[in-house]
Amino acid sequence: MKPGGISCKEVVELVTAYLDGALSPELAERVRVHLELCDPCIRYVEQIRVTGQLAATATRDLELHPDRDALLATFRNFTRTTDS
Repeated sequence: MKPGGISCKEVVELVTAYLDGALSPELAERVRVHLELCDPCIRYVEQIRVTGQLAATATRDLELHPDRDALLATFRNFTRTTDS
């Protein structure tokens, strides 16, 4: 089945450009139609969207708190105390 005239594999290959709004209007519409009809691709695109949001949040947090080494040391110490 190829909703929108494109396969699930093609959706996977286009997902980043789709989420970034970098596809041509015609291709974006084909992806949108596919996503209306394909539950596995809907879930995949949502996972990629959430992953991108989390990565952006982590990047902003590191920019606000640039002492990465101290942050990592704190995390390592925290995991050691919770593992005991």
